[in-house]
Amino acid sequence: MPASLADSALHRDLFGDPEVSALFSDAAVLRAMLLVEGTLARVQGELGLIPAEAAALIDRASREVLIDPAALAADTARNGVPVPALLAAFRKAGGPAEQMQYLHWGATSQDIMDTALALRLRRVLLIWDQRIASLLEKLAGLAAAHADLPMVARTYGQAAIPTSFGAVVAGWGWPLLDWRKDLSDLRQSLPMVSLSGAAGTLSAMGDHGPEVRARLAQALDLKDPGRSWHSDRSSVARLAGLATGLAGTLGKMAEDLLLLSQSGLAELSLGGGGGSSTMPQKENPVAPSALLALARMVLAFASPLQASSLHRQQRDGAAWFTEWLALPQLCIFTSRALSLSGDIATRLAPVPEAMRRNLDADKGLIYAEALTFALADRMQRPEAEATVKALCREAMQTGAALAALANRDFLGTDWYALLGESSLGQAVNEAKRFSVEAAGATWSGGGQAKLST
Repeated sequence: MPASLADSALHRDLFGDPEVSALFSDAAVLRAMLLVEGTLARVQGELGLIPAEAAALIDRASREVLIDPAALAADTARNGVPVPALLAAFRKAGGPAEQMQYLHWGATSQDIMDTALALRLRRVLLIWDQRIASLLEKLAGLAAAHADLPMVARTYGQAAIPTSFGAVVAGWGWPLLDWRKDLSDLRQSLPMVSLSGAAGTLSAMGDHGPEVRARLAQALDLKDPGRSWHSDRSSVARLAGLATGLAGTLGKMAEDLLLLSQSGLAELSLGGGGGSSTMPQKENPVAPSALLALARMVLAFASPLQASSLHRQQRDGAAWFTEWLALPQLCIFTSRALSLSGDIATRLAPVPEAMRRNLDADKGLIYAEALTFALADRMQRPEAEATVKALCREAMQTGAALAALANRDFLGTDWYALLGESSLGQAVNEAKRFSVEAAGATWSGGGQAKLST
């Protein structure tokens, strides 16, 4: 079994995300770093910082050269970063030594790796935005279609009062609208160039340093932070925070799906489930179970990623290595959780008969709160509470419906009709309002972000 099931040929369709995993492959990492090196040389050549002929050669070679990641492994283990070995291989394959000597002029390994990471995370964030938008569209349709479908609301695992399935769906979707706003902000701030030199001073480039950084950012379509951020991992920490929030929202949805589809309730149909090796009658809720597991893993990887913000002095290898170990897994599992949520929402359907059965299962005791507040118009509220509590005890002892007992004791009102009409409160409006807002949340993407210029 592979160290990560996301890369397993056996388990990848359950936990993996090929589109995002590809962005963290060795080939993608090297391709992005070569792109940064070539673009840096081109910009420096335009400014006269290195010879124009050398800059053109390095820029062209960065797009043509092929380097085997496995050939860099031994030196990467010794150096702690792949850049020195990459540079040696690139200089050897790229062209004449007198021109290739200007490769990586004034930069440091972390500049190349962090800028290459920014290029790939830009694509990750675009994918997240697309998938959240798709999920919101599906949830909006469910909320609108079932805004007034009554079902039991449960608190502490116990029947409380009625709500609607549309309101439950809205409860899953509302946080996604907020997370998408945060994602929009992160898409503006996180993809930024890193060009700081050995210790954040850009000393090797002299007075040209800030202009080189600005032009490199423009050429790569990244933000120029105007400063060094080698030891400032706040943008990565914000990414971890966003992933944590999404995991909490999607994991809550998964928890609800597992409970509402379980034997005995069966208020939701998941549109098919997994089979058992010995029990032919079973359709196991595999998709929401996998979604919940993915959410838990995102939360687990967020912890070391947040901890990697603790950098010593100007650069810190241990903190940086911690980031490498956690960030790809967090991004892949978050991406898969978003994709899986959309698949679930496509197949999900309520079972109205089961919802009605569970509403009626306790002789209408679920309407106790509504009856209390209705009687509060006729008597003091403490008296109304005591009266309804006594009626609830009688209903449980005799099996009579709560509304029937109210009809007996408080004549002149059709309590069956009144309690049914008032029981949903704002649930219907909440579901409809979410549907409108979610449907109006248009995709904020600006095209297909690519590792090219």
